[in-house]
Amino acid sequence: MEEQIVNKVGGRFKLSTLIQKRMVALNRGSRPLVEIQSKDAMEIVIREIMEDKIYLDNTGNLAIAADEGPDADGDDAGPSLEDL
Repeated sequence: MEEQIVNKVGGRFKLSTLIQKRMVALNRGSRPLVEIQSKDAMEIVIREIMEDKIYLDNTGNLAIAADEGPDADGDDAGPSLEDL
């Protein structure tokens, strides 16, 4: 699964950046975008990536897939690269 997720995101650096940004957002109170019993932020983030719920946009910011309801505007997506 490791290579699958690395390839899905576009490389190890992008994966690391995406995970870090989303974990910050979750730790700041953002709601998970997947139904999962675990409270482990890393498990939540990995599941969100694998289900195409989150990605890095062209500018390196965390983006949420457009069909995700109230969080789709990106306000709850976490900090930009400049904030890290």
